[in-house]
Amino acid sequence: MARRSIIHLSVVLPASAGKLFEMYLDPKKHAAITGGTVTISATPNSRFRAFNGSLSGRTLLADKPRLIVQSWRSTNFHADDPDSTLFLTFHDAGKKNARIDLVQVDVPKGDYKGVTEGWELYYWTPWRRLLSG
Repeated sequence: MARRSIIHLSVVLPASAGKLFEMYLDPKKHAAITGGTVTISATPNSRFRAFNGSLSGRTLLADKPRLIVQSWRSTNFHADDPDSTLFLTFHDAGKKNARIDLVQVDVPKGDYKGVTEGWELYYWTPWRRLLSG
């Protein structure tokens, strides 16, 4: 089995923690961030799917408005790679901003760079643009 890694990221966005939490779990708002159809729900064990199936998994826990836990995998993972586990925590950071702390464990070494860079490219940058627009 390939060695796996852990990703730690934080981002500050111009919205409240509660709003960011709700945007991530709302299929239409999540799609507005990512630019494609999204299947997502706060319901435990519900399916998650984004980027035409390039990302998939399940929402394991959604503890409004602070914590989302998902099993998660990319089509770039090998068949014998386990799903990674994504932890997103949401914290207010001043009057008009909030911080998302991300920890993603069991990211296959072969996709570590792609997943790490993908968060900025496909989530943080377009999310910031959507909120600022």
